Parts: sequence; structure tokens; C-alpha cells
Amino acid sequence: MKIVEKLRVEPGRRIKLRHVAADATPGVKDKAEAVEDLAQMLPELRKLQYRLYAENRRSVLVVLQAMDAGGKDGVVRHVFSGLNPQGCRVTAFKAPSTSELDHDFLWRVHRAVPPYGEIGVFNRSHYEDVLIVRVHELVPKDVWRRRYAQINAFERYLAETGVTMLKFLLHISRGEQTRRLLDRVEDPERNWKLSPADAEERKYWDDYRRAYEDVLHECSTPDAPWYVIPSDHKWYRNWAIARVLLAHLRDMRLQFPEPLADPDSLRRLLRGGSAGGGPKKHGA
Repeated sequence: MKIVEKLRVEPGRRIKLRHVAADATPGVKDKAEAVEDLAQMLPELRKLQYRLYAENRRSVLVVLQAMDAGGKDGVVRHVFSGLNPQGCRVTAFKAPSTSELDHDFLWRVHRAVPPYGEIGVFNRSHYEDVLIVRVHELVPKDVWRRRYAQINAFERYLAETGVTMLKFLLHISRGEQTRRLLDRVEDPERNWKLSPADAEERKYWDDYRRAYEDVLHECSTPDAPWYVIPSDHKWYRNWAIARVLLAHLRDMRLQFPEPLADPDSLRRLLRGGSAGGGPKKHGA
């Protein structure tokens, strides 16, 4: 759990992201070790996911937030694609629809919270409503500032009703973001996703960083902690998130439910049912 504690933002702590090395790799020596360890973690993650599904009394919600090109999609591919898709849902929050705008900002989020027995992954989340709306002044300051308390109350309610919530900020440097965006420009399989607006957003780098720092300070709670994941190295990002997720699933002490019937009785019924060699045809 040492690496989990190192990456976690303690409640009330004020973090300056410029002082957090985005290329750091605490807890692991190099890429080879991280890749090997991740491969060894995935089978246990699948087993614990199955226990979560069988228990059907709790769920896990993972929130991924990052600057553009921070690696949210990469985490989904390399960590969560290894789980059983029947029990793992990914929700990508884009600009709200007209229908969603007709409700409070948490309405669409609550609808996407995973049901008991499942793991949910939010690719972006309700935190956009204290990030992009703040940076681009889409709502007044007194509105988005009230949302910190509203978010904390919402997440506390989820925790009290059986949702284990893990929030990850994929922390990249501005230089690494530039490299990744330029790589996308040259990649015909990915450059279709880019637009001039992506380049324009880079002008707001410092504004977003300040907004994220306030989110970490205001909304990392015992019920729903934030983790800052150094993400310039993609292999470290994947390893660290898997390690935190695994630690929390272990701490949940998930249990299989009691069988619906006495195993001895079932055993006798099954053996008795097969004693005659299967069903007989009519007229035999």
C-alpha cells in the first residue's frame, strides 16, 4: 500500500502540480519491471472482479481526468480491457446534450454510476463542471464554486450506498502533451480526431492547471480520494493505476455468496439424475 499512499492526495492537502514530476516513476524501477508486474496483476484483477460480480452488494467507480492527450483511452485499453466486459462499463462524458442541460449537472452522471457487482470507468466526468466551465467562464464563479460541496455530498452518498470511488488525475507535462499531439497529427489513424480547437485549448494550460489544483484540494476526501498519477511514461501510468485498483479491491475483502442450496443435496440430485443414463425416448 506504500505506493498507493504516495500517490493519494490527502484531504485538505494543497498541491502545486508544477512541483510534481510528470515523468517520475515511484514504486517501480523501469519499463520492463512495470510491464511484467502489470501482466501479473491482471489475472488477480479478473478474479476480484468476478468476486465483486458474484457478491453483488457493492460496485467500483473509476474516474479518469487529464489534460488533452493525457492518456485516458490508453488506460482503458491497457488496464480495463483485460477485465470481463460483462462486468465493466466505460462511459465517456462529452459536451452535454440538450436533454442533459435540462437537468442538474449531476443528473447524467448519477445515471451512469455502475450497478452493484460491476466496475464503472468514467472517461472524463462531473469534474468537467468545475474545470472547463470555469476556464471558459461558461457559468458564473459563484455557481461553479458551489459545485465542490455538491460533488462531495454526491460522492459521500455513493460511498454510503456501496460504491468504492477512485479518482485519477493523469498528470502530464506540457512538453509531453506537445509531443503526443504532434504524433497524432502524423498518424492517419488518429489525426481525424484532432481539430483547431485542440490547439486552441493549449493556450489555457495554466488556467486548467490551477483549476485541477483546486479540484484536488477541495474534493479529495476519505470517501472518494484523488490520486495524481505521473503519466509522461505510459507504462508507468498503466502500472500505477492497476496497482491502486488492485489494492482497493483487496481491501474490500470480497466474498462469494452462500450457495442457494445445500451442496450435498445438489450433489445427490445431480448424481441421481444421471444414474439412468439420461432421459429415455418415448416408446423405448
